[in-house]
Amino acid sequence: MSGVESYLAGNGRGSRLFYSAVRSLVTFILLTYCRMRIEGRQNIPESGAYVLAPVHRSYIDTPIASACTRRRLRFMGKDSLWKNGTIGWILSALGAFPVTRGSADRQAVTRGIQVLQSGEPLVLFPEGERKSGPTVEPLMDGAAYIACKAGVPIVPVGIGGSERVMGKGAKFIHPRKVVVVIGEPIPAPSSVDGRMPRTAVKEISLRLHGRLQELLDESSRLANG
Repeated sequence: MSGVESYLAGNGRGSRLFYSAVRSLVTFILLTYCRMRIEGRQNIPESGAYVLAPVHRSYIDTPIASACTRRRLRFMGKDSLWKNGTIGWILSALGAFPVTRGSADRQAVTRGIQVLQSGEPLVLFPEGERKSGPTVEPLMDGAAYIACKAGVPIVPVGIGGSERVMGKGAKFIHPRKVVVVIGEPIPAPSSVDGRMPRTAVKEISLRLHGRLQELLDESSRLANG
């Protein structure tokens, strides 16, 4: 599988049923083993594309994100994982699409926008790699830029307790309480003559940062309660 078609692969009925089955299993495990609770589901759009933007403290944040909605979510993955056709199909069916690691961010941005323009929601972790601690690190502008260019809202998500379950360097999953708090969507600003001013992207990114800190604080408080 290669090219633009690869990240849109797995759109057949069989792949969507597969995603639904895996998502249901993962959600069940999180609900029982981690006593996961999700608040604010009503803030997730029922249709159309959007960027789901969670804080990132754990290996399990990706499956936690998938538990937030029954709709299939899209994720980015390094393209080498698609070298095996069967594995590539499985990853695509699970919502992932390939991006060349080490390439310019332009490819990731382009494919992210294409996914959103196809009407599917996309998960982007604004902090980039996994972080540690109660403070939301300065955000990379990628999530805000892609959402603005595609003209879709950003849904901020706080995840409390996941770092205690499986933080950076952890080899095992510990049965700790996880609470997810989904915030209200942040609408994308209107473009000017088809162009998105960098100042507008920065403004959205700063707004997202502040909201994520509030949601992380709230979700952590509930997870520790």
